[in-house]
Amino acid sequence: MIRSPFPRPAGGRLRAWSELLRVSALLSVPGDALAGAAAVGVRPGRGTAWAVGSSLCLYEAGMALNDWADRHEDAVERPHRPVPSGRVSPGAALGAAGVLTAAGLALAARAGRPPLAVATALAATVWAYDLRLKHTPAGPAAMATARGLDLILGATATASVPRRGVPGAPGAGGAGGASHRTAAPPPAASPLAALPSAVVLAAHTYAVTAVSRHEVQGGSTGAPLGALAAATVLGAFTASTRPDPYHQGPAHPAPYSPGAGRRPASVPRRSTAQRVTPLLAAVYVRTAARPLLHAALNPSPLLTGRAVGGGIRAMIPLQAALMSRSRATAGGLALLGLVPLTRRLARKVSPT
Repeated sequence: MIRSPFPRPAGGRLRAWSELLRVSALLSVPGDALAGAAAVGVRPGRGTAWAVGSSLCLYEAGMALNDWADRHEDAVERPHRPVPSGRVSPGAALGAAGVLTAAGLALAARAGRPPLAVATALAATVWAYDLRLKHTPAGPAAMATARGLDLILGATATASVPRRGVPGAPGAGGAGGASHRTAAPPPAASPLAALPSAVVLAAHTYAVTAVSRHEVQGGSTGAPLGALAAATVLGAFTASTRPDPYHQGPAHPAPYSPGAGRRPASVPRRSTAQRVTPLLAAVYVRTAARPLLHAALNPSPLLTGRAVGGGIRAMIPLQAALMSRSRATAGGLALLGLVPLTRRLARKVSPT
Protein backbone atom coordinates (compact mmCIF):
# COMPACT_ATOMS: atom_id res chain seq x y z
CA MET A 1 0.00 0.00 0.00
CA ILE A 2 1.40 3.41 -1.01
CA ARG A 3 1.00 6.07 1.66
CA SER A 4 0.52 9.73 0.79
CA PRO A 5 3.60 11.87 1.55
CA PHE A 6 1.29 14.52 2.99
CA PRO A 7 -0.11 14.41 6.52
CA ARG A 8 -3.73 13.31 6.79
CA PRO A 9 -5.88 16.25 8.00
CA ALA A 10 -7.59 15.83 11.33
CA GLY A 11 -11.33 15.27 11.59
CA GLY A 12 -13.87 12.57 10.86
CA ARG A 13 -16.30 11.95 8.02
CA LEU A 14 -18.55 14.87 8.99
CA ARG A 15 -15.61 17.24 8.85
CA ALA A 16 -14.51 15.85 5.49
CA TRP A 17 -17.94 16.27 3.93
CA SER A 18 -18.27 19.75 5.41
CA GLU A 19 -15.05 20.72 3.64
CA LEU A 20 -16.06 19.01 0.42
CA LEU A 21 -19.43 20.79 0.32
CA ARG A 22 -18.00 24.08 1.67
CA VAL A 23 -20.88 24.49 4.11
CA SER A 24 -19.61 27.90 5.26
CA ALA A 25 -20.58 29.31 1.84
CA LEU A 26 -24.02 27.70 1.89
CA LEU A 27 -25.65 30.66 3.66
CA SER A 28 -24.93 32.83 0.62
CA VAL A 29 -27.48 30.83 -1.39
CA PRO A 30 -31.00 31.41 0.09
CA GLY A 31 -30.79 35.14 -0.60
CA ASP A 32 -30.83 34.46 -4.34
CA ALA A 33 -34.39 33.11 -4.25
CA LEU A 34 -35.51 35.74 -1.74
CA ALA A 35 -34.17 38.56 -3.91
CA GLY A 36 -35.93 37.00 -6.89
CA ALA A 37 -39.22 36.87 -4.97
CA ALA A 38 -38.84 40.51 -3.96
CA ALA A 39 -38.17 41.53 -7.55
CA VAL A 40 -41.56 40.18 -8.68
CA GLY A 41 -43.32 41.96 -5.83
CA VAL A 42 -44.60 38.87 -4.02
CA ARG A 43 -44.00 37.88 -0.41
CA PRO A 44 -42.10 34.59 -0.09
CA GLY A 45 -44.34 31.53 -0.09
CA ARG A 46 -44.31 27.83 -0.88
CA GLY A 47 -42.80 28.43 -4.29
CA THR A 48 -39.94 30.40 -2.76
CA ALA A 49 -39.30 27.59 -0.28
CA TRP A 50 -39.09 25.04 -3.12
CA ALA A 51 -36.68 27.36 -4.95
CA VAL A 52 -34.46 27.75 -1.88
CA GLY A 53 -34.29 23.99 -1.41
CA SER A 54 -33.50 23.46 -5.08
CA SER A 55 -30.80 26.15 -4.99
CA LEU A 56 -29.12 24.62 -1.95
CA CYS A 57 -29.05 21.16 -3.53
CA LEU A 58 -27.70 22.38 -6.87
CA TYR A 59 -25.07 24.55 -5.14
CA GLU A 60 -23.82 21.62 -3.09
CA ALA A 61 -23.88 19.41 -6.18
CA GLY A 62 -21.54 21.89 -7.82
CA MET A 63 -19.20 21.82 -4.81
CA ALA A 64 -18.97 18.01 -4.82
CA LEU A 65 -18.56 17.85 -8.59
CA ASN A 66 -15.87 20.54 -8.47
CA ASP A 67 -13.68 18.50 -6.14
CA TRP A 68 -14.23 15.34 -8.18
CA ALA A 69 -13.25 17.09 -11.41
CA ASP A 70 -10.20 18.74 -9.79
CA ARG A 71 -9.00 15.68 -7.86
CA HIS A 72 -5.77 15.24 -9.87
CA GLU A 73 -4.94 18.95 -9.80
CA ASP A 74 -5.72 19.17 -6.06
CA ALA A 75 -3.42 16.20 -5.39
CA VAL A 76 -0.55 18.50 -6.39
CA GLU A 77 -1.73 21.97 -5.35
CA ARG A 78 -4.09 21.27 -2.43
CA PRO A 79 -3.46 17.74 -1.12
CA HIS A 80 -5.32 18.55 2.10
CA ARG A 81 -8.69 18.64 0.27
CA PRO A 82 -11.03 15.74 1.16
CA VAL A 83 -10.71 13.79 -2.12
CA PRO A 84 -6.91 13.81 -2.64
CA SER A 85 -6.33 13.22 1.09
CA GLY A 86 -8.46 10.08 0.92
CA ARG A 87 -11.10 11.21 3.40
CA VAL A 88 -13.79 11.15 0.68
CA SER A 89 -13.52 8.76 -2.24
CA PRO A 90 -13.85 10.11 -5.80
CA GLY A 91 -16.83 7.84 -6.40
CA ALA A 92 -18.62 9.16 -3.32
CA ALA A 93 -18.05 12.77 -4.40
CA LEU A 94 -19.37 12.10 -7.90
CA GLY A 95 -22.33 10.13 -6.55
CA ALA A 96 -23.19 12.97 -4.17
CA ALA A 97 -23.13 15.42 -7.07
CA GLY A 98 -25.58 13.26 -9.02
CA VAL A 99 -27.96 12.71 -6.10
CA LEU A 100 -27.96 16.40 -5.14
CA THR A 101 -28.62 17.44 -8.72
CA ALA A 102 -31.59 15.08 -8.95
CA ALA A 103 -32.90 16.36 -5.62
CA GLY A 104 -32.57 19.97 -6.76
CA LEU A 105 -34.52 19.30 -9.95
CA ALA A 106 -37.20 17.39 -8.05
CA LEU A 107 -37.70 20.27 -5.62
CA ALA A 108 -37.94 22.77 -8.46
CA ALA A 109 -40.52 20.56 -10.16
CA ARG A 110 -42.76 20.92 -7.11
CA ALA A 111 -43.09 24.61 -7.98
CA GLY A 112 -44.14 23.93 -11.58
CA ARG A 113 -42.78 23.53 -15.08
CA PRO A 114 -41.30 27.05 -15.50
CA PRO A 115 -39.17 26.73 -12.33
CA LEU A 116 -38.10 23.24 -13.42
CA ALA A 117 -36.97 24.64 -16.77
CA VAL A 118 -34.89 27.31 -15.02
CA ALA A 119 -33.44 24.76 -12.58
CA THR A 120 -32.51 22.48 -15.48
CA ALA A 121 -30.63 25.31 -17.17
CA LEU A 122 -28.94 26.09 -13.84
CA ALA A 123 -27.90 22.46 -13.32
CA ALA A 124 -26.55 22.25 -16.87
CA THR A 125 -24.52 25.41 -16.29
CA VAL A 126 -23.09 24.04 -13.05
CA TRP A 127 -22.02 20.76 -14.63
CA ALA A 128 -20.60 22.49 -17.70
CA TYR A 129 -18.57 24.83 -15.50
CA ASP A 130 -17.08 22.07 -13.33
CA LEU A 131 -16.39 19.58 -16.12
CA ARG A 132 -15.35 21.79 -19.01
CA LEU A 133 -15.42 25.58 -18.58
CA LYS A 134 -13.75 26.20 -15.23
CA HIS A 135 -10.21 26.55 -16.58
CA THR A 136 -11.19 28.36 -19.78
CA PRO A 137 -11.79 32.07 -20.40
CA ALA A 138 -15.53 31.31 -20.25
CA GLY A 139 -15.28 30.12 -16.64
CA PRO A 140 -16.21 33.36 -14.84
CA ALA A 141 -19.09 33.96 -17.25
CA ALA A 142 -20.46 30.46 -16.62
CA MET A 143 -20.32 30.94 -12.86
CA ALA A 144 -21.97 34.36 -13.19
CA THR A 145 -24.70 32.82 -15.32
CA ALA A 146 -25.36 30.19 -12.65
CA ARG A 147 -25.88 32.82 -9.95
CA GLY A 148 -28.12 34.89 -12.16
CA LEU A 149 -30.23 31.83 -13.01
CA ASP A 150 -30.48 31.02 -9.31
CA LEU A 151 -32.13 34.38 -8.66
CA ILE A 152 -34.43 33.93 -11.67
CA LEU A 153 -35.37 30.51 -10.25
CA GLY A 154 -36.60 32.19 -7.07
CA ALA A 155 -38.60 34.75 -9.05
CA THR A 156 -40.16 32.12 -11.32
CA ALA A 157 -41.05 29.72 -8.50
CA THR A 158 -42.56 32.49 -6.38
CA ALA A 159 -44.70 33.79 -9.24
CA SER A 160 -45.75 30.24 -10.23
CA VAL A 161 -47.10 29.13 -6.84
CA PRO A 162 -49.72 31.53 -5.39
CA ARG A 163 -49.65 32.05 -1.64
CA ARG A 164 -52.53 30.56 0.33
CA GLY A 165 -54.99 33.11 1.61
CA VAL A 166 -54.14 35.74 -0.99
CA PRO A 167 -57.25 37.08 -2.76
CA GLY A 168 -57.55 35.51 -6.18
CA ALA A 169 -55.35 32.54 -5.27
CA PRO A 170 -56.75 29.00 -5.57
CA GLY A 171 -58.61 28.06 -2.42
CA ALA A 172 -58.86 31.66 -1.24
CA GLY A 173 -62.53 32.03 -2.04
CA GLY A 174 -64.36 34.29 -4.44
CA ALA A 175 -63.15 37.78 -5.09
CA GLY A 176 -66.44 39.18 -3.87
CA GLY A 177 -66.60 37.21 -0.62
CA ALA A 178 -67.11 38.97 2.69
CA SER A 179 -63.66 37.88 3.87
CA HIS A 180 -61.96 39.81 1.04
CA ARG A 181 -63.31 43.29 1.38
CA THR A 182 -59.85 44.74 1.77
CA ALA A 183 -57.99 45.81 -1.34
CA ALA A 184 -56.00 43.09 -3.05
CA PRO A 185 -52.19 43.48 -3.14
CA PRO A 186 -50.50 44.44 -6.39
CA PRO A 187 -50.34 41.54 -8.85
CA ALA A 188 -47.08 39.66 -9.27
CA ALA A 189 -44.83 40.96 -12.00
CA SER A 190 -43.34 38.77 -14.70
CA PRO A 191 -40.21 36.86 -13.66
CA LEU A 192 -38.41 39.04 -16.21
CA ALA A 193 -38.77 41.85 -13.66
CA ALA A 194 -36.01 40.07 -11.72
CA LEU A 195 -33.56 40.43 -14.60
CA PRO A 196 -31.85 43.65 -13.31
CA SER A 197 -31.24 42.05 -9.90
CA ALA A 198 -29.95 38.89 -11.59
CA VAL A 199 -27.52 40.93 -13.70
CA VAL A 200 -26.18 42.73 -10.60
CA LEU A 201 -25.62 39.44 -8.75
CA ALA A 202 -24.07 37.86 -11.84
CA ALA A 203 -21.66 40.79 -12.29
CA HIS A 204 -20.47 40.45 -8.69
CA THR A 205 -20.04 36.69 -9.15
CA TYR A 206 -18.03 37.23 -12.33
CA ALA A 207 -15.63 39.56 -10.51
CA VAL A 208 -15.15 37.21 -7.55
CA THR A 209 -14.64 34.20 -9.83
CA ALA A 210 -11.98 36.11 -11.77
CA VAL A 211 -10.10 36.66 -8.49
CA SER A 212 -10.51 33.00 -7.45
CA ARG A 213 -8.55 31.85 -10.52
CA HIS A 214 -5.41 33.20 -8.81
CA GLU A 215 -6.23 31.78 -5.38
CA VAL A 216 -3.66 28.97 -5.37
CA GLN A 217 -0.66 30.80 -6.83
CA GLY A 218 -1.49 34.46 -6.17
CA GLY A 219 0.40 37.13 -8.07
CA SER A 220 -2.53 39.02 -9.62
CA THR A 221 -3.12 42.67 -8.79
CA GLY A 222 -5.42 43.42 -11.70
CA ALA A 223 -8.14 40.91 -10.75
CA PRO A 224 -8.66 42.25 -7.19
CA LEU A 225 -8.59 45.84 -8.47
CA GLY A 226 -11.14 44.99 -11.15
CA ALA A 227 -13.38 43.30 -8.58
CA LEU A 228 -13.01 46.31 -6.27
CA ALA A 229 -14.12 48.66 -9.05
CA ALA A 230 -17.02 46.36 -9.91
CA ALA A 231 -18.19 46.24 -6.28
CA THR A 232 -18.11 50.03 -6.08
CA VAL A 233 -20.19 50.44 -9.26
CA LEU A 234 -22.65 47.72 -8.27
CA GLY A 235 -23.05 49.22 -4.81
CA ALA A 236 -23.79 52.65 -6.28
CA PHE A 237 -26.32 51.21 -8.71
CA THR A 238 -28.08 49.18 -6.02
CA ALA A 239 -28.22 52.17 -3.67
CA SER A 240 -30.27 54.12 -6.22
CA THR A 241 -33.75 52.86 -5.34
CA ARG A 242 -36.32 52.84 -8.09
CA PRO A 243 -39.70 54.62 -7.78
CA ASP A 244 -42.39 52.74 -5.88
CA PRO A 245 -45.79 52.96 -7.64
CA TYR A 246 -47.51 51.44 -4.62
CA HIS A 247 -45.98 53.68 -1.95
CA GLN A 248 -48.67 56.02 -0.67
CA GLY A 249 -47.08 57.31 2.50
CA PRO A 250 -48.02 60.69 3.92
CA ALA A 251 -46.34 63.77 2.55
CA HIS A 252 -44.40 66.44 4.38
CA PRO A 253 -45.66 69.84 3.20
CA ALA A 254 -43.01 72.31 2.16
CA PRO A 255 -42.53 75.44 4.30
CA TYR A 256 -45.22 78.01 3.51
CA SER A 257 -45.32 81.72 4.17
CA PRO A 258 -48.62 83.60 3.62
CA GLY A 259 -46.77 86.40 1.89
CA ALA A 260 -44.87 84.12 -0.46
CA GLY A 261 -47.73 83.71 -2.93
CA ARG A 262 -49.11 80.35 -4.04
CA ARG A 263 -48.64 77.37 -1.70
CA PRO A 264 -45.89 75.08 -3.08
CA ALA A 265 -46.58 71.44 -3.87
CA SER A 266 -46.07 68.97 -1.06
CA VAL A 267 -42.84 66.98 -0.94
CA PRO A 268 -43.30 63.17 -0.68
CA ARG A 269 -41.70 61.50 2.28
CA ARG A 270 -38.82 59.15 1.52
CA SER A 271 -39.90 55.54 1.91
CA THR A 272 -38.18 53.15 4.29
CA ALA A 273 -36.58 51.40 1.31
CA GLN A 274 -35.11 54.66 0.06
CA ARG A 275 -33.48 55.22 3.43
CA VAL A 276 -32.30 51.66 4.14
CA THR A 277 -31.15 50.48 0.70
CA PRO A 278 -28.11 52.80 0.51
CA LEU A 279 -27.02 51.59 3.95
CA LEU A 280 -27.25 47.94 2.89
CA ALA A 281 -25.38 48.75 -0.31
CA ALA A 282 -22.65 50.39 1.78
CA VAL A 283 -22.37 47.23 3.92
CA TYR A 284 -21.96 45.21 0.72
CA VAL A 285 -19.19 47.45 -0.62
CA ARG A 286 -17.35 47.46 2.71
CA THR A 287 -17.57 43.65 3.06
CA ALA A 288 -16.15 43.09 -0.41
CA ALA A 289 -13.74 46.02 -0.67
CA ARG A 290 -11.49 45.54 2.35
CA PRO A 291 -10.11 42.06 1.52
CA LEU A 292 -9.95 42.94 -2.18
CA LEU A 293 -7.83 45.99 -1.41
CA HIS A 294 -5.49 43.90 0.74
CA ALA A 295 -5.15 41.34 -2.06
CA ALA A 296 -4.40 44.08 -4.58
CA LEU A 297 -1.66 45.54 -2.36
CA ASN A 298 -0.19 42.12 -1.57
CA PRO A 299 -1.38 39.46 -4.08
CA SER A 300 -0.26 36.48 -2.02
CA PRO A 301 -2.24 33.23 -2.14
CA LEU A 302 -3.38 33.79 1.46
CA LEU A 303 -4.77 37.28 0.90
CA THR A 304 -6.20 36.33 -2.48
CA GLY A 305 -8.07 33.47 -0.83
CA ARG A 306 -9.38 35.84 1.84
CA ALA A 307 -10.56 38.20 -0.89
CA VAL A 308 -12.52 35.36 -2.49
CA GLY A 309 -14.04 34.46 0.87
CA GLY A 310 -14.95 38.11 1.44
CA GLY A 311 -16.57 38.22 -1.99
CA ILE A 312 -18.71 35.20 -1.13
CA ARG A 313 -19.80 36.76 2.18
CA ALA A 314 -20.54 40.04 0.40
CA MET A 315 -23.24 38.31 -1.63
CA ILE A 316 -25.48 38.35 1.44
CA PRO A 317 -25.57 42.14 1.97
CA LEU A 318 -25.84 42.52 -1.81
CA GLN A 319 -28.90 40.26 -1.83
CA ALA A 320 -30.28 42.20 1.13
CA ALA A 321 -29.79 45.51 -0.70
CA LEU A 322 -31.49 44.12 -3.81
CA MET A 323 -34.43 43.00 -1.67
CA SER A 324 -34.71 46.43 -0.08
CA ARG A 325 -34.48 48.05 -3.50
CA SER A 326 -37.52 45.97 -4.44
CA ARG A 327 -39.31 47.21 -1.31
CA ALA A 328 -38.74 44.03 0.75
CA THR A 329 -36.72 46.00 3.30
CA ALA A 330 -37.67 43.96 6.38
CA GLY A 331 -36.65 40.74 4.66
CA GLY A 332 -33.39 42.28 3.54
CA LEU A 333 -32.52 43.36 7.06
CA ALA A 334 -33.34 39.86 8.34
CA LEU A 335 -31.15 38.30 5.66
CA LEU A 336 -28.27 40.53 6.72
CA GLY A 337 -28.21 38.66 10.02
CA LEU A 338 -26.60 35.71 8.23
CA VAL A 339 -23.35 37.62 7.72
CA PRO A 340 -21.93 37.10 11.26
CA LEU A 341 -22.89 33.42 11.18
CA THR A 342 -21.21 33.00 7.78
CA ARG A 343 -18.06 34.64 9.13
CA ARG A 344 -17.96 32.29 12.12
CA LEU A 345 -18.47 29.22 9.95
CA ALA A 346 -15.69 30.39 7.61
CA ARG A 347 -13.26 30.22 10.53
CA LYS A 348 -13.98 26.51 10.89
CA VAL A 349 -14.49 25.46 7.25
CA SER A 350 -12.98 27.37 4.33
CA PRO A 351 -15.58 28.63 1.84
CA THR A 352 -13.11 28.18 -1.06
